[in-house]
Parts: sequence; C-alpha cells; structure tokens
Amino acid sequence: MRPTMRILALGFAGIMLAACAHKDKNAPLAFVPADTPYVVANLDVLDDKTRQALLARADTQLPSQVAQLDAMAMQLASKDPAGANVLRAFSAELKGKTIESFARNAGLDLKGYSALYGLGLAPVLRVELSDPKAFDGFVGRLETAYGKKPDVASIGQQSYSRFPFVASGTQLILATVGKQAVMALLPADAAPAMLRQALGLDRPRESLQDDGRLTKLAKAKGYRKWLVGELDLTRALPLAMGGQDPLFRAILKAHAEAESARTGEPVANQLQTPPGCSVEAGRIAARVPAVSFGYTQLDARQQDARVDVALADDIAKAFAGLKVALPGLGSAGTAPFDLSIALPVAQLRTFWSAQADAVTARPFTCPALSDLNEAFARLGPAMQKAAIPPFGDMLGLRIALDTFAAGGRNGLPTFTGRLLIGTNNPAGLLAMGQMMVPALARLKPANDGTPLALPKNLSAMFRQPAWIAMGEKALALGVGTGEDGKLGDTLKAPGGDAGQMSRMHLSGAMYLNWVQLMGQKLDSLAAATAALGNSAGASTQGSHADEAAQQAANLARTRAQFAVMKAQAERVDSIDAEMHIANDGLVITSQTALK
Repeated sequence: MRPTMRILALGFAGIMLAACAHKDKNAPLAFVPADTPYVVANLDVLDDKTRQALLARADTQLPSQVAQLDAMAMQLASKDPAGANVLRAFSAELKGKTIESFARNAGLDLKGYSALYGLGLAPVLRVELSDPKAFDGFVGRLETAYGKKPDVASIGQQSYSRFPFVASGTQLILATVGKQAVMALLPADAAPAMLRQALGLDRPRESLQDDGRLTKLAKAKGYRKWLVGELDLTRALPLAMGGQDPLFRAILKAHAEAESARTGEPVANQLQTPPGCSVEAGRIAARVPAVSFGYTQLDARQQDARVDVALADDIAKAFAGLKVALPGLGSAGTAPFDLSIALPVAQLRTFWSAQADAVTARPFTCPALSDLNEAFARLGPAMQKAAIPPFGDMLGLRIALDTFAAGGRNGLPTFTGRLLIGTNNPAGLLAMGQMMVPALARLKPANDGTPLALPKNLSAMFRQPAWIAMGEKALALGVGTGEDGKLGDTLKAPGGDAGQMSRMHLSGAMYLNWVQLMGQKLDSLAAATAALGNSAGASTQGSHADEAAQQAANLARTRAQFAVMKAQAERVDSIDAEMHIANDGLVITSQTALK
C-alpha cells in the first residue's frame, strides 16, 4: 500500500517540520529503537511566521495532490477495491480544505512531535495530537469509506483499527495511543510482540532519544533540527536480502502465492534464501554504509538542503583530493541552465577496474546478486577500452543553455547555448571529429578560445549560426546568435576544487518552461490514449478495453503529478546544486530560492 503511506506523508508534511527537543519520555523518538534502519524526525520548532508561509505554499499545491490521489485510487480500483476506497476517503478529507484545516479536523498537532521510522523494514509513523477524539473521528470516516467493516482489534487494553491488504500480505494499523496517533504498515500476520512495539506498549531497550544519534548527526552535518533523516544501509540491506524481516517476507510470500497459483511453483521454493545472502548484503552496505539528509536553511524565501552519502574509505580517498580541470566546474553557473559534470575517465577507469577485480576474485554467491557478478565481469574489459583516446583523456561535460523553446507540434525544440567537452587532449578530440566529419577539416582553431564559424552545411543542422573554439583543457561548441562572444570566457572558467564532481544552476523561468513542455507532450499522449480507448470500446469489451482503462488511469496520475510540478515551478526563482566528495563521503547540497 505505497500510495497510502505516500498520502500519509502528504497529510503530515507540516507536522514533520515542527517539534521541540527536550527529553519527554513520551516523545515520538522515545519509541524509536536505536537500531532502526531508517528514521525521519523533527528535533526543533519552526517559528510561527515561517510555518505559516510554508503551509500557505503547500496549500497552493494541495488541489493537484488531491487529483493525484484520485488517480492513484482509480489505478488501484481493479486490484484492491477496498484499498482504493481508503485512498478516496483520504482525498475526501483533503478536498476543499487547507493543510491546517485538515490537521484540525483530524486532530493533528502541527506544532507537535513526529517521527517516521522502521521496526525492521516496517514503517511506523507517530504524530502528536491536539485532539485525540477528532483523530478517532477521522479514523471512523476512513472505516466507513473502506466499504466493509474493518477489523477493530485490541492487544492488552489498547484497541486499533486494522485495514488488511490481501494482495500484498500487509495491513495498515491506525490507533490513538494516549495523545499520539500511530500508523503502521505491518505484516498481515504480525506477531503480538511486533504489534505491541508498534503501538508503543513495549518500549525499545534503547531509543533514539536515549542515544541522541540524530542530534549528533545534525550537528556534524550542519542540518537544522527541523527535519533530520537517516537510512542505515548496514541494517536495511541485510534485512531486505536475508529473508527474515517480517514485512519483507510477508510481501514476498503474497507474491509467491500469486505466482504459485499461476505457475504451480511451490511457495516454499520461492521463499528459500541462502544464509549467505545476508552476509553479502552487509558486504555491499559496507561500501555505502548510510545516507542522511536535512535542511540547512528553511524560511519563506529560501529552502536549502543537504544529503550525505557515507562511503568506504578507499572510495572517498580515491576522489576527495582530486581536482578536475573542467572549465566551469569551479564556479557557479550563470546561464538559465548551466550544468557541469566531472568525468575524469583516467581516475574512474582505475577505480572501477579495481572494483571489477575485487568481485572477480570474490564473486557473490547469493542468487539475488548473481547479476552483479556478470555486470562486474563486463566492467573490467569495458574499462580497458575506456583507455583508448579520446575517451581516456576526457575530463567532463558542461552544458549552458541561454534560451530554450518548444518546437511546433512536430518540430524539434530550439535553443541557444554552449556545449563544452573537457579533455586533456582537445586537439586530439578535434582531430577525431574531423575524421568523422570531413567538413570540419578546414577549421584550425588555436587553443586560445578564439571562435571559428562552422561551415554553413553544418550550422544548417542547428538552423542558426554555430562556432567552435578550443582551450587548453576543452573543446567548445556555441549555437545561436551571440554565443561566439561567450565561448572564450566559457573555456577560461575555473576548474574544479578538490573533490568537486558537479554543479548546476537552473532559473525558475527555464524550469517552468521545461515543465510546460512536458505538459504539452503529455497532452499529445492523452489524445492518443483517448483514441485508443474509443477504438477499444468500439471493437471489444475484453482485454483491450481493460488495457485502455488502465492506461487512462496511469495517464490521469501522471497529469496530476505534472500539475504538482507546475505549481511548484511557478514558485521557484532559482535552483542551485553541487556535489563533491569529502574524506567521509559524498555531499550533495541544493539551494532553492522562492518568489
């Protein structure tokens, strides 16, 4: 029931941005096991002004989110009618409301504590309530919309509502526990011990509140305490691949039972997991042990975020000190779309060849990982071929677009901008291009960035003037009036700092332009789908009509997603992002300026 958990996240988005960080024994983090494989929680409170600004922005996007929810229900209806009814009930709770009014009607405290975490891989969401009776009413409305009376069960003195999803072997648990709402996706046959811990009747031996890991993480990475998350892959991967996690096993079993009914393959055969799989999952996780994220700034006009990906020492050290001399990588771009990506082939070839040799020397024995053996077996020879010039000399790419416009109904988009290929041997790259395109042979650019016009038969491909220029570490192409005057500075832009891997700048206008272009393509697809549906309905009421209906549901969901994207894009002034490798791993930062 991924859609259900997704809309829960939507409904409680405002809540995840508010909390205090004192040692309340009943705070959500007090129920989170210290060894949870993943967690997202808030550790501090936003000021009222910022919270109201963020809620107002979320409200502008809410109608599109509701439309997406309706599309999900339509898509799910044929497979799980009761589950589709639950989604429609959520939609009904949100329609015509603001996030704040929805929270008030559901009894949710927008200034309270919250945490989303895993009991094993099973997700549990705990949210503080301002009105427990209102939340009970919200659950009652979901029960009514479910279409059949759900199970109302109890364990000890605690009652809970149970929504089973037979197709996936899972159940959604909703309960009011004291002044908190508890929502959990558990195995349909969850053991009493798991139920008790999910509901908070039994406390973990050590909680995340006890060990303070999230607080330490926020301080170390510079995350503000409004929202901090962590995925511990050293715990999550062995649980997923070891075959013993209750939720993962329940889902696999449901799938195996469906497959058995179709093919006759015994369920037990499909559920066999060699004991070595868990060990080898840990071997993979040791290379990328954890991912964490958080906001570094959050207010009405600025949303800055950071993602940290921990890496094994040999991976980080291979690139943390590397300076890639790709022009433009060392400074923020200024074009409406400006993207620089480091691709230091010589260093990448050395690194990946070593990884391929390691897997060849010690191949994986777990059947689920057998494809990795084949992939790394092919990777070794591929890395040897990558040494051949001009590929072996490559440093990276930079794309800078100054304008971009959609073409006609059947035309190609038009653009102006620059493409730069970083290389240790730009003359050699040009020579290869001249061998492939003889019309380039008469061009003899110096390595000082002076632009030379392309022959007319080549510039005709772009339907506008085009030039090439060469620098000491790059070859560049400029397309469009005035781009020749920008090539020199593009080639002289600074290379990357130590560990720098990429940079991007995107203006809000360009972002909105792209979203609108995708929307136009979607409209064309909608017309084709409608024609298919009419044809199918006229010709048959069998599988073709069902397929057309499913495609229509998928299209409705996609259109709703684009509506959300468009609402977001209209609020964006600019987006900047960068990625670098430090001594302890990969760091990705983004800065979003809002109108």
